[in-house]
Amino acid sequence: MDDLDTEIQAAAKKRARAEKAFSDADAELRQLLVRGRAEGKGPSHMAKLTGFTREWVAKIAPAPKS
Repeated sequence: MDDLDTEIQAAAKKRARAEKAFSDADAELRQLLVRGRAEGKGPSHMAKLTGFTREWVAKIAPAPKS
């Protein structure tokens, strides 16, 4: 195996770690948005906190059932 092969393997491992970190952070954020809606926070408020659109937040965390 040459240097380029080693670099490719290292980059692939780095990407896999980054993808897992993103997935974990995404799942955590989605859970918190759902919790926020359950506690009465609106999608516009949470959109301001996250930088995502109100529509995206509302899609992830719809209004709780009455």
